[in-house]
Amino acid sequence: MKIEVWQGDITTLAVDAIVNAANESLLGGGGVDGAIHRAAGPQLLAECAALPEVRLGVRCPTGEVRATGAYNLPARHVLHTVGPVWNDGTRAEPELLANCYWKSLQLAESLGLHSIAFPAISCGVFGYPLHQAAQIAATETLAWQRSHREPQRIILVAYNAATFKAYQSALAALGQPVEPSAPAFMANLGLELPPAAAL
Repeated sequence: MKIEVWQGDITTLAVDAIVNAANESLLGGGGVDGAIHRAAGPQLLAECAALPEVRLGVRCPTGEVRATGAYNLPARHVLHTVGPVWNDGTRAEPELLANCYWKSLQLAESLGLHSIAFPAISCGVFGYPLHQAAQIAATETLAWQRSHREPQRIILVAYNAATFKAYQSALAALGQPVEPSAPAFMANLGLELPPAAAL
């Protein structure tokens, strides 16, 4: 198996779990977080709100992950992880971002999941430099896949062409051949490629 790269809307994927790039409150926000909450419906927010706070206003600290149902999404689960806000790269941002990927995969494995899709964690309003974030995503997912049997299918979802190319470059630098096109991945998943996801 290879790490798959696909450009499009993560909320359309009928995988076992999609990962949400959340904030520490888990109460929704902008970007992919808002899109996932809108697509899942209000039950997702209700379940998130019911999760225990580890400290005031914090249900999931940075670098950790929490699981919920997916409700109106085609996925079965949502794994909420909180990426680091980029400052200058010297405040453990790389380690925290790596934890987002690794701990999400650990949780997926513990839940017996076979497929998982990640957005570009921390690359929106949190300001993580795209190519550095893509390198971490590729490194962590490849390392996991080479040492674990599950999840078998790991998909890095790009929200635009620049992110798609950053993922391809990062995987190629680590020795994984770059796949020619995204639609092949969707055929393998048994899904149709949403029109908005065309490259």
